[in-house]
Amino acid sequence: MRCSSCLAPGKYLILTVCGRQLPTRAKLARRVRRGVLAAVMAVLASTALAQAPGDFFKDKSLNLYIGYSVGGAYDLYARLLARHLPKHLPHSPAILPRNMEGAGSLRLANWLYGAAPRDGTAMGTIGRGAPFDKLLARPGIEFEATEFSWIGSANDEVSICVAWHTSGVSAFADLMHKELIVGAAGAGSDDDQFPRVINGVLGTKMRVVSGYPGGNDVVLAMERGEVNGRCGWSWSSVKSTHPTWLAAGKINILAQLGLSRHPDLPDIPLVTDFAKTDEQRRILRLILVRQALGRPFLGPPGIPPERLAVLRQGFNETMKDPEFLADAEKLKLEVRPLSGEQAEVVVRQIYAETSPTIAQRAAALLP
Repeated sequence: MRCSSCLAPGKYLILTVCGRQLPTRAKLARRVRRGVLAAVMAVLASTALAQAPGDFFKDKSLNLYIGYSVGGAYDLYARLLARHLPKHLPHSPAILPRNMEGAGSLRLANWLYGAAPRDGTAMGTIGRGAPFDKLLARPGIEFEATEFSWIGSANDEVSICVAWHTSGVSAFADLMHKELIVGAAGAGSDDDQFPRVINGVLGTKMRVVSGYPGGNDVVLAMERGEVNGRCGWSWSSVKSTHPTWLAAGKINILAQLGLSRHPDLPDIPLVTDFAKTDEQRRILRLILVRQALGRPFLGPPGIPPERLAVLRQGFNETMKDPEFLADAEKLKLEVRPLSGEQAEVVVRQIYAETSPTIAQRAAALLP
């Protein structure tokens, strides 16, 4: 093999072997530096991989933001979770409940999406209908629900339509020819939206009297005879607060409002059972899908996947914790959880399957 060499214009000898130029001292130095940098990066990467994902939570405090005021059901669920979740997370970080009410929890949803820390230290609970408000053209939406980090839902909610026993309405079919005056807590509430959409889709004759301060006020109005029913009343609330009404036949349960029947009510029809076309079923499903996320917990987009997995696992374990369930029973809070993965599927699926036409027709039925 012939070798040749020549002297470069500078100080360094350039060698060529069989026509190929060998590296100069400067090139060798650059390659050494690149090799050292690569080695350092590899060490750092291996160290990060060796660190357990849960180690991030050591000496940390987590904030659990609540989109409603103190004392309501969302607040009770969140504070109960904040008490029990730490023992199911690595290093048992403190979890601090913080109320950020406003605009039916949209204030919190927008903040979580756009401003909250994305490292796993911030999460929240928002209204179960909020993730789907963009489909219904509600103003003020500054988030993409499919991009949230879904941690789980404490309850797969089922609501009911009821009529007072003196109303003359004993079955859902009666609503097709007889007016039922139903009370509601206000625009955007379930008991305001549900009967309006059911009227528009199925042709029922419910007259909505809206503007009561809260659900308890609607129930009192029904008892006083101001209204004859309520359509959008959580079954878990009915059985915990008015079991004597059920036993005494004070209310007639007309239909269930949810994606599936509640185990307690196997013989009560779903309102979707009365749909006659695929379009009707799709509109009702769009309005009722929120029930699956009865008490949702979520974080901002971009939480590192390994940390989100830790939060989801801790949530799932909490939902099975005997002490958590005992405290929920004392507070009369129903627990039928969805995992974070299941909640994410519900949200993504409804956005994927809802056409603009269905969304527009559903939105047109709302105030």
